Amino acid sequence: MSRIDPTARVEDGAVIGDEVSIGPFCTVGPNVSIGAGTRLISHVNLTGHTTIGESCTIHPFASLGGAPQSTGYKGEPTQLLIGSGCTIRENVTMNTGTVGGGGVTRVGDRGFFMAASHVGHDCIVGNDVIFANAATLGGHCEIGDFTFIGGMTVLQQFTRVGAQVMLGGISGVRDDVIPYALAAGIYAKLSGLNIVGMRRRKFTRERLNLVRSFFNDLFYSEGALAERLERVRPRTVEDPAIAEIVAFIDDGKRLGRRRRPLCSVAEGARADDDNAETDA
Repeated sequence: MSRIDPTARVEDGAVIGDEVSIGPFCTVGPNVSIGAGTRLISHVNLTGHTTIGESCTIHPFASLGGAPQSTGYKGEPTQLLIGSGCTIRENVTMNTGTVGGGGVTRVGDRGFFMAASHVGHDCIVGNDVIFANAATLGGHCEIGDFTFIGGMTVLQQFTRVGAQVMLGGISGVRDDVIPYALAAGIYAKLSGLNIVGMRRRKFTRERLNLVRSFFNDLFYSEGALAERLERVRPRTVEDPAIAEIVAFIDDGKRLGRRRRPLCSVAEGARADDDNAETDA
């Protein structure tokens, strides 16, 4: 049986799953659906056409399902879909989509969104991500599984970030970041591979060495990037991570004129050295 505090306001039409807890002074709009076992601690605002998965925990002053921050939005009934098992901390905001962007903002399962982080309209966020405090996505961004975004790091609209990436704090990301990479900086550049994160995902030393070698061949061999990519393309059969990186680069072509360039390497960066154990 669900528990709804008497000070909360749940409008007619809202769908409330079993064992949902809605704490003091929460507001739930008529087009909101909340999955079983989810907890709204207090002062949470759920509005718009928003679906929350099962067993999420949403902390005070989070606002989910608000209208997209887009001058082109005209009040259309677009959606926000949030998966199961997410932790959404204080003052987090997530907006619904726009018609021009497909109409849906999607957030995967088991995400951990720290205080004041933001997911803009039409973003696609994968599973098991971590957004540190005030990490911010512009509209139409895509974030892969197991990616960590550092505190106060901002992504420009239409930017793509691959799986298992670590983005350092206080960074501005305006280029696409390949899977398994480390990137940071005011205008973020690659500083190598997320070796510690890959080890946590059970990469063997042999696999790490293959991906390191591929990374260095892709970014440090002779010729233009397009030429280097074609030279290393046959290496996709060596390891699934290499195939994933190449597919990520190829997939950028679908965005046409909105395509972001590929994030380049910082001067002196290579994939030869292990990360410090503090890296994710």
